[in-house]
Amino acid sequence: MDLNLEYAAHQHALMQAEAAGTSVARQDHLLRADRIARRITLFQDRLGAAAACAWSTLHLAASGHA
Repeated sequence: MDLNLEYAAHQHALMQAEAAGTSVARQDHLLRADRIARRITLFQDRLGAAAACAWSTLHLAASGHA
């Protein structure tokens, strides 16, 4: 997995969500960002990467689940 590409895709999805013209489009982009974040988290967890904890916490806080 290329983390730079995944982080960029995540950021792009968030920017698209903010610029979305409808609530449905916004939700679609946020769901895409969530799927990307989950892939990143799983990848980092499998590697035992220290960043995985920070990314998971950040992702949960952003989604309102923290």
